[in-house]
Amino acid sequence: QVQLVEPGGGLVQVGGSLRLSCSASGNIYSITSMGWYRQAPGKQRESVTSITSDDNTNYADSVKGRFTISRDGRKNTVYRQMDSLKPEDTAVYYCKIRAMTYSRMFNDDYWGRGTQVTVSS
Repeated sequence: QVQLVEPGGGLVQVGGSLRLSCSASGNIYSITSMGWYRQAPGKQRESVTSITSDDNTNYADSVKGRFTISRDGRKNTVYRQMDSLKPEDTAVYYCKIRAMTYSRMFNDDYWGRGTQVTVSS
C-alpha cells in the first residue's frame, strides 16, 4: 500500500558530502513524520534524523551540525544532506515514514529497503 523509494547511496571520502532522498507513494492519506535510521555492521539500528509534517526536526547527537533533513510535502519526499562525513557514518540507511493510508486510518510505520553509504578514509 505504501512504497518507499530510496535512490542513491554510495561511496564517499572522509569529509565529503552526500545528498539522498526518500519518496513515498501509494494509498497515503497523510504523513506524520519521515526520517532515517541506520545500521552499521555488528550494531543495532539507530535513529538518525526525522522531520514531522509541521517541520519539527530531530537529530541524533552523532550527526548534529553535519546532517540536515528537509522535506517536500507536495511530493511526499524527504531529503538528507550529509556533510563532513566520517568513517563511523558508514552504514545501511533506512528510510522510515509514519503515515495513515486510506485503508488503514491510523498511523503505521513503513520502511524502505535501505541504501548503503560507505565513508572511506
